[in-house]
Amino acid sequence: MCWRPLCRFLWLWSYLSYVQAVPIQKVQDDTKTLIKTIVTRINDISHTQSVSAKQRVTGLDFIPGLHPILSLSKMDQTLAVYQQVLTSLPSQNVLQIANDLENLRDLLHLLAFSKSCSLPQTSGLQKPESLDGVLEASLYSTEVVALSRLQGSLQDILQQLDVSPEC
Repeated sequence: MCWRPLCRFLWLWSYLSYVQAVPIQKVQDDTKTLIKTIVTRINDISHTQSVSAKQRVTGLDFIPGLHPILSLSKMDQTLAVYQQVLTSLPSQNVLQIANDLENLRDLLHLLAFSKSCSLPQTSGLQKPESLDGVLEASLYSTEVVALSRLQGSLQDILQQLDVSPEC
């Protein structure tokens, strides 16, 4: 009888028994901390305080507004739209926020995985048809409205994480 495969299996098993998964509470805490960091970054951009998240601006209807009840899937879709809008803006103010949104979406995917949810891939979203035209017409307004609405959406997401959102 060949003992070599058995020894390898036992060695691997002993190694795997010491590896521990990241506690889901740690992932949820990291998610909340990142949301608070993004909100702080938005607050540090002074011109975002001039527009209400509820204000309607012609041509910017594709930017998500406030949603009182969000599932993990809806959170991810909403953040994907914001990430797409922010990466389309030439402003240096929003680069770090766009990167933070990508990290936040990764954390949401971990939370969804822990609940045995599968979030649809939203990385290949089509750019809204009106985005290029709006960007040409008014970069400043697009940035202000997007950041203002993102801030409100992040506050909603933060509240939803406290009540353990559904898939």
